[in-house]
Amino acid sequence: MDKAVPILVAGASGMVGAAITRQLHANGYTRVLTPRRAELDLRDSTAVDAYLGEHKPHAVYIAAATVGGIHANNTYAADFIYDNLMIEANLIKGSHDAGVEKLLFLGSTCIYPKESPQPIREEYLLTGPLEPTNEWYAVAKIAGIKLCQAYRKQYGSHFICAMPTNLYGPNDDFDLERSHVLPALLRKFHEAQEAGHDAVTVWGTGTPLREFLHVDDCAAACAFLMEHYDDPGIVNIGVGHDISILDLAHLVRDIVGFDGELRFDASKPDGTPRKLVDVTKINALGWQAGIELRDGIEATYQWYLEALASNTARL
Repeated sequence: MDKAVPILVAGASGMVGAAITRQLHANGYTRVLTPRRAELDLRDSTAVDAYLGEHKPHAVYIAAATVGGIHANNTYAADFIYDNLMIEANLIKGSHDAGVEKLLFLGSTCIYPKESPQPIREEYLLTGPLEPTNEWYAVAKIAGIKLCQAYRKQYGSHFICAMPTNLYGPNDDFDLERSHVLPALLRKFHEAQEAGHDAVTVWGTGTPLREFLHVDDCAAACAFLMEHYDDPGIVNIGVGHDISILDLAHLVRDIVGFDGELRFDASKPDGTPRKLVDVTKINALGWQAGIELRDGIEATYQWYLEALASNTARL
């Protein structure tokens, strides 16, 4: 792809969008469009159509989404399904109408059935019931996948879909009402250490297994797929191994340096028992993750400390 063509990163102010923007600049692209919400409300189809018509991007990355952990999914169900349906529908249809050459839609591995065989292969989509605690978000993301595939089928559009596993890294959301498990743990242990508390309580039993992908690895995978993949099937992005929430909590406690007790509140939901994706497909294409979990968490914690000091952390 010509390095001078305009490329739109929808959701560039978020964790994933910011990482994709960094990756594109590192790859030498000189015209990366990164509109913020104040400039472009992606839920407004008229505004999206006007922006795409004016700027005529050659490629579009859809990293924009309303996201959150178990608590946020349960609490803001209507917001999660509505916002995500509107964002993806406006961008996908608008990109087609504006003649965008290629589009990458980012979904999530929560699209897969709760009881999927492990590791989760791409063809397990729509083979069973979803995890109830995040079905609103999952249904919206499945609709986005099918919309991309429909435009490809009807019009031959070069629209592709990637499903990253659980992400973490700089620019993550550390608000305990919205955050996913890893940033929530970092914040809880840090605040407990600062306050001199003798224990930290973690939601659930600690038994679920989760896979964690650093957002910079995800961004590298997205840029790779945009250059090297053009088929209708979805592609998983992950590291290929997982860790229990119990072991993750111990790892984060060690990194933060908290020496108090670790407690689990079994009255809180665990979510899906295990969610490990099969990365055979993307590995066969020539890409694999490179950031080790401990290294990634240490770097994320350092970023969090710096963001706290500068009052820029999302709390």
